[in-house]
Order: sequence, then structure tokens, then C-alpha cells
Amino acid sequence: MLSVVAFRRLVRASAIYDVLMTAPFATPWTFLLMREHLSALNVGLGGLPLPVFGPFHLLISSLFGSVVMVWSVLRMRDPQPRFGRYDAVARYLFSTWMAWALLMTGQPLLWLFLVPELAWGLAQSLPVRRGEGGREGHARESLLR
Repeated sequence: MLSVVAFRRLVRASAIYDVLMTAPFATPWTFLLMREHLSALNVGLGGLPLPVFGPFHLLISSLFGSVVMVWSVLRMRDPQPRFGRYDAVARYLFSTWMAWALLMTGQPLLWLFLVPELAWGLAQSLPVRRGEGGREGHARESLLR
């Protein structure tokens, strides 16, 4: 069981990780630069080059990057345990879609995103020890409280 203080640090750390990993996805221009590196890394891991992205693909990646950046800044500035619980659920959803894409494509690059995503989700699902923090400190806090 984690203390509320330790859990808040965990929520903030996951948000910092997200900012570092997601910033290149936030604009079409930064994503195009990152795509080349990701493609080369995927080839280096034994996969195929990533497909060329058109404007619609860039829109979707930028929407994803923008929303995750805003969500990450919120968690960095106010790392409430309930935000960590919601983030855990989001990570399980993202992991599900990454696992599906991995099964469909076999691209090894996906492992580099899937494993940390699951790890952060599991970490933010750990129970929180009762503390002095009111609702935030309830032992065995549910995922969404």
C-alpha cells in the first residue's frame, strides 16, 4: 500500500513521463520528425518501416498528443489520487488498443509503448493507505474515487 504522498508523487511522475513521450505527437510538424526516428527504430528492432502519414493521420495523432499534453499538465500541477485512478483506466484502454495493433501488425516498436503504459496503469491502481487526506486517503480506494 502506498501513502497518499507517495501516490501523488507517482501521479506526477506518470504525467512527466507522458509529457516527455507525447510532446512530439502534439503537432503535425513534430510528429513528422519523430515518425522518421520511430520508423528507423522499428526497422532496427526487426519490423517494417512505418507507413507514410497523410493529413488525416496527422490530425488524429495531433489530437491525441494535444489531449494527452493537457491531461498531463493537469496531473503535474494537481496530482490528485483520483486523477491517477482515471489515468490508470485510460492507460488500460490505450494498452488494449496497442495490444490489438501489435497482434494485427507484429510491429516490435509497439512493445516500447505497451510495456510502460501497462506498468504506469498497474502502479496507479495500487491501493492507497488511509491517511490524513480525507477522501484521498481511503484505504483500498476504488479506481475512480
